[in-house]
Amino acid sequence: MGNRCQLLVVSWAIFVMLTASAAAQESKTKKLKIFILSGQSNMVGHANYITIPNLMSDSRPEIQQLAKLVFADGQTVTRAEVDDQIATKIDRDKRVNELRAKASDDEAALATARQEVEVLSKAYELKSTRIRSRFVVSDQVYITSIADNNRRSGPLSVGFGASADKIGPELGFGMSLANKMDSPILLIKAAWGGKSLHYNFRPPSAGPYELSEQEAAGENAEAIREQAGQNYRLLIAHVDSVLANLAEHHPAYDPAAGYEIAGFVWFQGFNDQFSDPFRDNYKQNMIAFIKDIRVHLGVPDLPFVIGVLGTGITAEEVGKNAVSLGQRAAAAEAEFRGNVVAVESYELFDLEALEVFNKGWQEHFAEWSAVGSDRPYHYLGSGKFFVRLGDAFAQAMLELQSSR
Repeated sequence: MGNRCQLLVVSWAIFVMLTASAAAQESKTKKLKIFILSGQSNMVGHANYITIPNLMSDSRPEIQQLAKLVFADGQTVTRAEVDDQIATKIDRDKRVNELRAKASDDEAALATARQEVEVLSKAYELKSTRIRSRFVVSDQVYITSIADNNRRSGPLSVGFGASADKIGPELGFGMSLANKMDSPILLIKAAWGGKSLHYNFRPPSAGPYELSEQEAAGENAEAIREQAGQNYRLLIAHVDSVLANLAEHHPAYDPAAGYEIAGFVWFQGFNDQFSDPFRDNYKQNMIAFIKDIRVHLGVPDLPFVIGVLGTGITAEEVGKNAVSLGQRAAAAEAEFRGNVVAVESYELFDLEALEVFNKGWQEHFAEWSAVGSDRPYHYLGSGKFFVRLGDAFAQAMLELQSSR
């Protein structure tokens, strides 16, 4: 009987190995779908991962479904766990500040304080690790990302925002695509905070950058001219580098099956609000950007999603913003019909987080930390917002794909 059981176990192990191998081989026969994401700080992403479980507190079915996409199968994170992790961090940080303020000659007090900080730090790390372990780590979607100084590649999960603790739209975008597509997916992200379209991302066909009177009169006039469009060039260089080494960036890439550059997502605009030439030329700059990207990539009808700047929060305020209007107008150009679309970000603004922020986030720091982690110009650093926005980008992209 024992030998028979051993034989069954070995047979089952072989079956599982063969099945897994066959599945991997099957995925390698499918074309790799590549999506490019670019923009400034809100594409970089400033939402701390601890704010993402707030999705689970939302009673709306569509948001509950999004929570299932970004957490591993059967995994949940309760608000009590989030509050406990935050309380431990607050306590730890308080003890650290007290330690810094203690007199250096009080060795006994210093030793006790250091021990307390060490205990709290270990507790915080353990609680954080437990929570982070419940997020999905995709085996279908990989990403290679430049997000300011956070440069990483690997399976899509949390941590591809401005730091290893943050997200941008990429998490919701990638996991929503994976929910509807059976091909391997690669996201190429390149985003830098504080950059304008008119100057930093200036596309070649927009023509030379015209210096302001102040810039022209300064000592750095020539350097300013030369650096115009620098982030556009960095974006192109990043994309080209990844495309030249696809096997390094997705394990399911099969050269025989090839790849398709399937779409581009653009989320930017904040830094173009503060100068007339930047605001007034946004529509034409956006049109030139789309055309130049398409020419460089050799995809004349590349599906293009524009995230409309929505930090004004309400429809009325966003409707007054020349940059937002320029983004909408570019997407509505007749020549882009069916392959460019604008997605409104203000409609997804996290009003729950805004309420806590407005009543005084510093005075309600523990409550605030569970829902937000930044200022309104970064959509409050709300994980709920950024996952929902990524999903909205994905749904728009899928609609463009279906109409091609």
